[in-house]
Amino acid sequence: MPFTLIGRILFSLPMIGFGLGHLTSAANMAAMVPAWLPGGVFWVYLTGVALVAAGIAIIINKLTFQAALGLSVLVMTFALTVHLPGMLKGEGMAKMMSMVALYKDIAISGAALYIAGQSRS
Repeated sequence: MPFTLIGRILFSLPMIGFGLGHLTSAANMAAMVPAWLPGGVFWVYLTGVALVAAGIAIIINKLTFQAALGLSVLVMTFALTVHLPGMLKGEGMAKMMSMVALYKDIAISGAALYIAGQSRS
């Protein structure tokens, strides 16, 4: 099995898991949607579907560029609208958890951009 396939699978399985988490825990996650964005639970479901779809597309290598680019934008949006504010206003363990989530999302966004770039070459 080539390294790129293994890499796509290892990258995508957590995205699918995150998406399924959104779909199964939408009511709990709705509180994380920024207050300025109406329809909290709707956005949780929508992002859950997007995460699952992007993960599957990247694994099967179909519409990989679009899926990876969209995933990068989506995850960077999480980083900037959910985790960065949580880190800036949080204290103690809450601040640390937001910082870890922020760094995770930045790394995922960068990896998704790399996958998008590789899918074009």
